[in-house]
Amino acid sequence: MSKPTVLNAAHRALNARMIDFGGWEMPVNYGSQIEEHHAVRRDCGMFDISHMCAVALRGPDARPFLSRLLANSVEKLQAPGKALYSPMLNETGGVIDDLIVCRFSDEDFHMVVNAGTAGKDLAWMSACRAARGYDVTLAPLREGSAAVGMIAVQGPNARARVWQALPETRRATETLPPFFGVRIGDLFIATTGYTGEDGFEITLPAARAEALWSALLAAGVRPCGLGARDTLRLEAGMNLYGQDMDETVSPLDAGLERYVELASGRDFIGRAALLAQERRVSFLGLKLLDKGVLRAHQKVFTPEGEGEITSGTFSPTLGASIAFARLPRAARINTVVQVDIRGKRLPARIVPLPFVRHGKALV
Repeated sequence: MSKPTVLNAAHRALNARMIDFGGWEMPVNYGSQIEEHHAVRRDCGMFDISHMCAVALRGPDARPFLSRLLANSVEKLQAPGKALYSPMLNETGGVIDDLIVCRFSDEDFHMVVNAGTAGKDLAWMSACRAARGYDVTLAPLREGSAAVGMIAVQGPNARARVWQALPETRRATETLPPFFGVRIGDLFIATTGYTGEDGFEITLPAARAEALWSALLAAGVRPCGLGARDTLRLEAGMNLYGQDMDETVSPLDAGLERYVELASGRDFIGRAALLAQERRVSFLGLKLLDKGVLRAHQKVFTPEGEGEITSGTFSPTLGASIAFARLPRAARINTVVQVDIRGKRLPARIVPLPFVRHGKALV
């Protein structure tokens, strides 16, 4: 049975179409997925992300523990509030999850992991902590008095609408650069997101979540569901765990090489496996040059050999079908290839990622 988020009643009051997603009952749309997508690109939209798992990570060994755990380097987190995106790997170099971690001090970090992998992630982190005896606590913020809600407000007008709903947060967030977080009383506000637009992700006590949702509605923020979230993230070139990568896929084969820090010689879990592996594929974009919709698992035929789509959709911003694909290493940008769509081979162009950023088409 799907679990409700703290905003379930608010979604039902807006007649959202609900589906199961990673074991949680979530809104897929509130009527028009296309309109929700355009609202984020052109104005402002909000998403319930309370199904994600926030984790407080504290203790004298918090920093060395994360240095061992993550493929990206926490040494990049020098300024208080700086956030980092990183894959978390197994010993064979596969991706257990991708997550965001924010540092407040060397003994105090805030982490957010994916909804469907939270149990697995926490078990893995606990095992890694025990293996080397790290003095660090892992406290998921999901139960009882510690439970939180999370709302992502995204779009060119997101900041102004949040300040309208939460005027007391403006001073602390007005100059906050991308990928930073700040604590304001019982709020945690971060300039992170999954759409390629400006905005905030707001974490707050579960008991306050519905009131904030209502205040944002009153400020003119459009509620958006998983459908628009998927088209937005794909346009923005952002991977989805379980679709574009998983425990069998190296981050180097999933377009995540810029989030894997190998240069320093740091001994993180999965490093040796990555160094021993031969890069097999390139992770690139496709733009369909004909009518049709690109979908996951469709075959791609290139002059250098076969590839496969991992994520595909119709892009409302571009007015064309787009996809991520694993292609032969020799495949090149701007090459026209063929995609098998229901037994027909249709032309598509290989393009760099992302497709769209800050409302502007890049391909």
